[in-house]
Amino acid sequence: MTRLSTYFLPTEREAPADAEAISHKLMVRAGLIRQLGSGLWTWLPAGWRVHQRIVQIVREEMDAIGGQEMLMPVLQPAEPWRRSGRYPIEELFKLSDRRGAEMVLAISHEETATVHVAAAVRSYRDLPLILYHFQIKERDEPRPRAGVLRTREFIMKDSYTFDRDAEGLEAAYGRHVRAYDRIMDRCGLEWYRVQADVGVMGGFGAHEYMAPCPAGENEVALAPGYAANVEVARSQARPVQLPPAHEPPVEVATPGLTTVEQVAGALGVDPGALLKAYPVVLDDGSMKLVLVRGDHRVNEVKLAATLGGAFRPARNDEVLDRVGPAGFLGPVGAQVPIVLDEAVAVAAAADGAGGYVTGANRPDTHLRGVQPGRDFAYEPADVRSVVAGDTVNGAAIRIEPAIEVGNIFKLGTRYSEPLGAGYLDESGRAQPVWMGCYGFGPARAAAAAVEQRADEQGICWPRAIAPFDLHLVALGREGSEERALAERLYGELRELGFDVVYDDRDAGPGEKFADAELLGCPARVTVGRRMLAAGEIEVQVRRGLKARTVPIAGAAGAIAELWRGLS
Repeated sequence: MTRLSTYFLPTEREAPADAEAISHKLMVRAGLIRQLGSGLWTWLPAGWRVHQRIVQIVREEMDAIGGQEMLMPVLQPAEPWRRSGRYPIEELFKLSDRRGAEMVLAISHEETATVHVAAAVRSYRDLPLILYHFQIKERDEPRPRAGVLRTREFIMKDSYTFDRDAEGLEAAYGRHVRAYDRIMDRCGLEWYRVQADVGVMGGFGAHEYMAPCPAGENEVALAPGYAANVEVARSQARPVQLPPAHEPPVEVATPGLTTVEQVAGALGVDPGALLKAYPVVLDDGSMKLVLVRGDHRVNEVKLAATLGGAFRPARNDEVLDRVGPAGFLGPVGAQVPIVLDEAVAVAAAADGAGGYVTGANRPDTHLRGVQPGRDFAYEPADVRSVVAGDTVNGAAIRIEPAIEVGNIFKLGTRYSEPLGAGYLDESGRAQPVWMGCYGFGPARAAAAAVEQRADEQGICWPRAIAPFDLHLVALGREGSEERALAERLYGELRELGFDVVYDDRDAGPGEKFADAELLGCPARVTVGRRMLAAGEIEVQVRRGLKARTVPIAGAAGAIAELWRGLS
């Protein structure tokens, strides 16, 4: 029995002072979550109901594709993480127990799942497997923000597939794609499945499930038939008008002009006609000069993949010593290897008539008419971030912010080989297990639903994940005829299988209605004296429809019919 007179739902009239995201503001105000420390959040009873409704949707879809639920510990020995190569991850909490043994707090469970499978699987007959769990994750997040969107502790659904070969992995991956599509639909979210970078997970293929909204920390590039995280998106750059080439390139004085905008304005050229230099230092201490068009920016995820490892921006003293002064760097005469973005390299190969403006590697000087290939050697690579105005297959792309709710990865043998997960095939030969991993964040799904559907009054939950199906408001005092009717209706709705939160508090109508709109259940049912006199009960759908009334006789059945038509 959920009566607000005894239920722990501490609503607030004002949002936290540091809250920027809508979900952060409204989930605190509606009494769903409370902060304990930086990046540490408690789910209060109504919020936990939302979380667990999402969990149940995910569980049902995982079970439907043959997943077997288990539970693996958060606290783990460090040794498997060393073997997998993930122990140096900065976000990984590391500690020692009282005996001095090195331990970690898991950010995911690839190592643990692989160790268990390695110990149990012997034959091809033992495969395939889908194992999953819901478990707390710990992450030493450097910048917690936006309520439950970026935290240091959170619950994730992780599933892991174990197959005999690449073909089996593809089939398992496809089953998860279909399951995740259904999960996102059932949660009532607007979403995209986008191509993504494998990141620290490793492997050779990944997709992310993105819910578009202004509070999203990720950006997705979208065009008809195309969706990708901006980290990995590819597109055709807009054409740019180049000034004439000069052989040799012509020096031009640019005193104090160190930005693309300043140089382009002074020389009367499109910013895309400049080449912008980004010097980087690799782990071995070597330097490379990365060049992109002046209207583009370097994509560090793509650049790391091109360079084959970690890098850092070069310091000014390092650049001055090896190339030239910052603000006037260029490729002509530079004594370091050059990586040239494909948008420049392709244009240069297609049209040799134009020339770019670059730094001259001397103070207050640029060069006009520079041609890649003729004036400097380079390695072509896709190292830029796509921008609005680019095209994919002739169609313009748009960039939208989005929340990453889920992700799926083709790991291959990334974990099975170092952790010894193998099997004997039909011929008795030893083979490595092929793996995939698949994550889903219930908290992020909840926050995304708030972001996408909230209005000025509060939250508007999708029916499937709302904390309660119905919000019953009684306006009469204890012992009144209208209170008696509300009590009877409460019982009838519960008998029909509805989760009902019943506002039986001794409070005014304004407070009760404000809290109902803030909490955001799909429909509010109001019983008051005037409605009782008219023989009616008011039903206010939280989103999209005006209030309507149903006769008192048969009210529970009529409310049930109306509720079933909601999204």
